[in-house]
Amino acid sequence: MTVSSGCELQNITFMKSLQKWLTFALVSALCFGFSSCSDKGEDGPVDDGIKVELTLPKIIQVKKGEPVTVDMKAGSVIYSSDIIQLQASNGTLINCTISAVGETSVTFLIPETTPAGSYTAFVKRGQDRRQQGQFTLEYIEDDPEGWDLADGTTVYGKISSVEGPVANVVVSDGIDFAVTNEKGQYELKSKKALGYVFMSVPSGYDPVTNGVMPVNYKLLTSSGTTPERVDFSLNKVDQSNYRVLFFGDMHLANRNDDIKQFGEMVKDINAHGIKGKTYAITLGDMTWDLYWYDQNFQFSNYIDLMNRSFKNLITYNTIGNHDNDYKATNNAAAKRPFVHSVAPSYYSFNIGQVHYVVLDDIDCSTYDGTTSRNYTEKIYQPQMQWLRKDLSYVDKSTPIVLTMHAPAFGPSTATQFKYSMEGVSDLLSALKDFNEVHLVTGHTHKNAVATSAASILNAYPNIIEHNQGAVCGDWWWSGHLTPGALTAHDGTPAGYGIWDFQGKNIKWKYKGTNLDENIQFRTYDLNNVSFSLADVPNLTNTSVQNSFKKYIDAYPVRHDNKVLINMWNYDPKWTITVTDEGGNKLPVTPRMAYDPLHIKAMSIKRFNRDISSVPNFITGNWTHFFEVTAPDANTDLTITATDRFGNTYTEKMERPKKFDLPSYVW
Repeated sequence: MTVSSGCELQNITFMKSLQKWLTFALVSALCFGFSSCSDKGEDGPVDDGIKVELTLPKIIQVKKGEPVTVDMKAGSVIYSSDIIQLQASNGTLINCTISAVGETSVTFLIPETTPAGSYTAFVKRGQDRRQQGQFTLEYIEDDPEGWDLADGTTVYGKISSVEGPVANVVVSDGIDFAVTNEKGQYELKSKKALGYVFMSVPSGYDPVTNGVMPVNYKLLTSSGTTPERVDFSLNKVDQSNYRVLFFGDMHLANRNDDIKQFGEMVKDINAHGIKGKTYAITLGDMTWDLYWYDQNFQFSNYIDLMNRSFKNLITYNTIGNHDNDYKATNNAAAKRPFVHSVAPSYYSFNIGQVHYVVLDDIDCSTYDGTTSRNYTEKIYQPQMQWLRKDLSYVDKSTPIVLTMHAPAFGPSTATQFKYSMEGVSDLLSALKDFNEVHLVTGHTHKNAVATSAASILNAYPNIIEHNQGAVCGDWWWSGHLTPGALTAHDGTPAGYGIWDFQGKNIKWKYKGTNLDENIQFRTYDLNNVSFSLADVPNLTNTSVQNSFKKYIDAYPVRHDNKVLINMWNYDPKWTITVTDEGGNKLPVTPRMAYDPLHIKAMSIKRFNRDISSVPNFITGNWTHFFEVTAPDANTDLTITATDRFGNTYTEKMERPKKFDLPSYVW
């Protein structure tokens, strides 16, 4: 062993420090010499000692090579030696040199090699940096030949990707249509009635994004006949195989532990839902209008939460009744906050070989500025005229996935459905000639699948409606009152839809939060399920007691060996087989029912108070339940369900099966 003296150790330490400093200086010089230094991942800690706060717009439009100027908030201190650092969604870092510093603004240069897209901006000083926010970078291109606008054109622009202009892209203002030419150019003779223009994102491309929000539409900045240029940018991607996650009602409002519970949902989605190329589509009620003002949770908070929760998950949004402003006094005003912050109220886009349509079936024409929120569920005009024009650009062999908030159909019996709103017959007429159509809806927070097996859809074997359960279950109540039991009032676990696409081949399933994908039903041994007024000793109001008695009547003390099955994503192409220990098949009968778990985890706790009126969000009578009678109280059963895609789900039900919350809470 060689032992060094104190002086030798000091020299070694000095030489190592000098070597690190020279390496850092060389890297810094190279980065400044080339204006940009890209890398993957984060670069240095966030330092609150950097006292600067930039005011970034949602979209920065700039010509390549031209400087960008943004405002700074009062009290900010920035130096010309600092760096504006941009981090792309894939982690790539791009350094931008500062060219000028004013009293209230800073000007910097974005390297010309920087692609359009979504970025998080930082101010970098030495090894420290401070996050400033997110924006979408778009490039404005000069047209050297000029633009000879046709008479009457009020909106025009260019759609392009890094590979060049993109032709045959459908563009609309919600009323009129245009299609880009070989130069990627379009012209619209728009009356600007809705105040925006959107592109129907073409197959094989993604729009640039602002975080997870697609930049597929833009608000117009002028009115009347003044021509206005609106460009869009696209990124070419492979969409031969991809996944779409459908998020039913979220009702995010920063109340009832919803943000905390949503965090559990996010963990589940990131761990199990996102696989390969994945998109998301919401089904409305992402927020809760009543709490925009009381809790100050608005669309900006929703967008920020989504951007913090997910990466690379382009999320298209559908407007719901709670996404309309209840203080408005007309339909357009009610939708204005959503339209100005999130998306058009109706629009279309393409992913792979599938055409997607988002409609708005919440008519707020009779809003009076009060909390009465007197909306009507219907597909209001001018959407149907727009829809027929939009579909005229789509080949009839193309599968259609159409989302709207309120469902077109609702169950009338355990197996049959009825119309739920005005305008459904017109919608079916517009879709009848397409080979395959899927309506995906929310609003009810319950699961129900309507197919041609329901008499209402006999004439439309090509159309299926998937009325999907909610991310928030029963408005976050059951998970708040009984942690781990977040469930909707039909017994469907809070969760989301998982749809996988290979070309035109579509497969789907519903996944419960924190449940294995193979758990597709829940069983109850009704010999051990019963309710009585003893469950609600604090409820003394006779009228409210009478409302609770529906659960007592549905589940009295019994010994008839019946077993109840709640199969929340069932449709008539599923098969259900129940056998006893001897292998004998037992008859299975569909029925409407109240889910016992939801009664125990949520309704009892909502009723068990000194209240004078029936509480909201309690257990409802719904479809997708099945009943079977076992030979006796002790015979075990094997319950097997096979979905339309051949996936098999099995439970070996050991009886007697206890009915207590620890047995059912996950």
